Amino acid sequence: MSSGGALGIVAWRRTSAGRTPYRNVGAQLRPGARGRGIGTAAQRLPVDYLFAHFPVVRLEADTETGDVAEQRSLEKAGFTREGVMRAVGSATGRGGTRCGTR
Repeated sequence: MSSGGALGIVAWRRTSAGRTPYRNVGAQLRPGARGRGIGTAAQRLPVDYLFAHFPVVRLEADTETGDVAEQRSLEKAGFTREGVMRAVGSATGRGGTRCGTR
């Protein structure tokens, strides 16, 4: 990986369930940056920032059901798995397989 370039992106968005606002956090890394703990560190940054500067009562993050590496990264960043939402995103997942069929 060349030096000086971005390794990926991390972002959050405000959303709500009824009257309770919360934030959804997400990260995407370039392939060469994966598997080195960078994603975990990147996802901790908005967690720390949002809890320090906003009256946040809930943070959440979504992954594809088969993205075990991202799920482990989120758990290392302090997230807890709550459940599986099937057929919420794209109809096809990684490799063109149908999502939410199991």
